[in-house]
Amino acid sequence: MDTITTTGGATTTGGAAIEETDRLIASDKVEGTAVYNRQDEHLGAVHNFMVDKSTGRVAYAVMSFGGFLGMGKSYHPLPWRVLNYDTQRGGFVVDLDRSRLEKAPTYTAENMPNWSDRTYGNRVDEYYGMSPYWGMI
Repeated sequence: MDTITTTGGATTTGGAAIEETDRLIASDKVEGTAVYNRQDEHLGAVHNFMVDKSTGRVAYAVMSFGGFLGMGKSYHPLPWRVLNYDTQRGGFVVDLDRSRLEKAPTYTAENMPNWSDRTYGNRVDEYYGMSPYWGMI
């Protein structure tokens, strides 16, 4: 059994970082992190994020929104660049009010987007006033 130690600011188990440092965080700690708007309304939580396999850059955070007991939940892809981590809130903040979020590109588990189609990504990026993430390579 591996022991948990702290080295260089990161919590480790058998040499693998499982927590975070001042600059890096494990993906499982990002998933579930709350998302707020500037009015301090809780909008949802990070469900997962989409990583470009070629560059290693995070392209989108997929935020879960609404629903009850997993029913009726929708997912909103947000360009990673619109999220700002707020240490005081312990979550991400976006410059987005609830009514604008409700009009944003969204999907449910029953109608997943085609992430391979850059047209979908363009639509998401344009909605948030961002250039496509692949143009930043």
